[in-house]
Amino acid sequence: MRNLILSAVLAGASLLGMGAVQADDIEAGKQYVELGSPVPVAVPGKIEVVELFWYGCPHCYQFEPTLNPWAEKLPEDVNFVRIPAMFGGLWNVHGQLFITLESMKVEHQVHKAVFDAIHKDGKKLATPEEMAEFLAGQGVDKDAFLKAFNSFAVKGQMEKAKKLAMAYQITGVPTLVVNGKYRFDISSSGGPEQTLKVAEHLIEKERAAK
Repeated sequence: MRNLILSAVLAGASLLGMGAVQADDIEAGKQYVELGSPVPVAVPGKIEVVELFWYGCPHCYQFEPTLNPWAEKLPEDVNFVRIPAMFGGLWNVHGQLFITLESMKVEHQVHKAVFDAIHKDGKKLATPEEMAEFLAGQGVDKDAFLKAFNSFAVKGQMEKAKKLAMAYQITGVPTLVVNGKYRFDISSSGGPEQTLKVAEHLIEKERAAK
């Protein structure tokens, strides 16, 4: 399964140079897929944008500089959510890391540092102890992290994230889902910037539907 997912991700990378997409050209079956069964959003009343990602994915890492400034400027009626994709092995370990950091309310402080540690510094962050040691250098309490990492609350959130990924029917990362209804990625959209244009188009579609 992991090899299939990685192959899908790498195949998507070859399409990053596709031409720009215009708003009039965005339609279901081309840039995005409309899910047969909509998935409930986390905050009712707000338009949700979900990014499914993996800390070990190079394309997720490359998407960060484009995605983050955009997400920070989203209007009040839009809720941006990150969900770790977990397909076993290191995917699950890194997913547990992300959810632990979220539970400690420090994810926003160290998210970039974790990505950099893996992709720039060559760290695997494959064990709780290695994670705790690294995070201590980022100002995160080591003992508190290890306690949270192994907590029932974090494991419960992991199961929830796995169920959401299955409901979204994702096959690779990074993948975006708007309002639990529309799924798309860098490959289908034509590049990082175009992915966000598709997201904006679908946000407007959902806003108009209200």
